[in-house]
Amino acid sequence: MKPVNLLPQEARRRPAGGRAGSSYVVVGVLGALLLMVLGYVVVSNQATSRSNDAAQAEAEATALEQAAAQKAAFANFAQIKQQRLTSVSSVAETRFDWERFMRELARIMPERSWIQTADASVSGDPTNTGAASAAAATGAAVEPTANLVGCTPGQSDTATMMVRLRKLYRVTDVKLNESSVEAVGGSSGEAETTVDACGAYYKYDITVTFSAISPATEAPRGALSVPASLGGGS
Repeated sequence: MKPVNLLPQEARRRPAGGRAGSSYVVVGVLGALLLMVLGYVVVSNQATSRSNDAAQAEAEATALEQAAAQKAAFANFAQIKQQRLTSVSSVAETRFDWERFMRELARIMPERSWIQTADASVSGDPTNTGAASAAAATGAAVEPTANLVGCTPGQSDTATMMVRLRKLYRVTDVKLNESSVEAVGGSSGEAETTVDACGAYYKYDITVTFSAISPATEAPRGALSVPASLGGGS
C-alpha cells in the first residue's frame, strides 16, 4: 500500500538540490556584475589618463610654438648679420688701398712735382671700362690699376717718377701715356703754372698696374727719406 503525505503543501520539506542551484545562479549574476563594474572603472581610468596626456601634449606644443616665435626674431637677426657681413666682405674685396698708395706716392714724388688727378680700380684700367669685361671673358685675373695725371719740371723728373713707381708695393708695370708741355696761355704769351695747369711744366699721364695677388713680403716702411729700394738717392 502506497504511503500518503497528509501535511499541507507549504509545510512539506523541499529537496536540497533545487535550493543549491538557485544560489549558484545568484552568485554568477553578482560575479558578472562585478566584472562589468571593474571593466567600466578600468576603461574610465584609461580614458581619463589619455585625455590628460592629450591635454599635456597640447600644452607642450603651445609652449614650443611660443618659444619658436620668440626665437624667430633671433633667427632673422642672424640672417641680417650674415647678409651685412657678405656685403661688407664684397665691398672690402673691391676696395683699392688708397691709404698705402698715397703714402708711398708722397715718398717718391720728384721735387716740385704734383698730382692733379688720381683714379684707381681693382677691376682693371679705370680709364678703360671694357678691360675688366675682356679679362673676365678670357678667364684671366684682373689686375688693379691706377691712373695718375700731374705736372713735373722736366722729362727727366717724369722718368725718375716712373722708375720709383716700379718699386712700389705690388706694382708690376708702369706705362707712360703722355708727357708734354701744355699750350701757352695768358695775354702776355707766357705759360702760367698753377695747381690745375702745368704751364711751363711737363704734364704727365701715367698708368700703374698692380699684381692681382698680394706678395708674401711687404714694402719697406718707416724711413723718412725715399729708400733706394723705391728709387731714391738721386
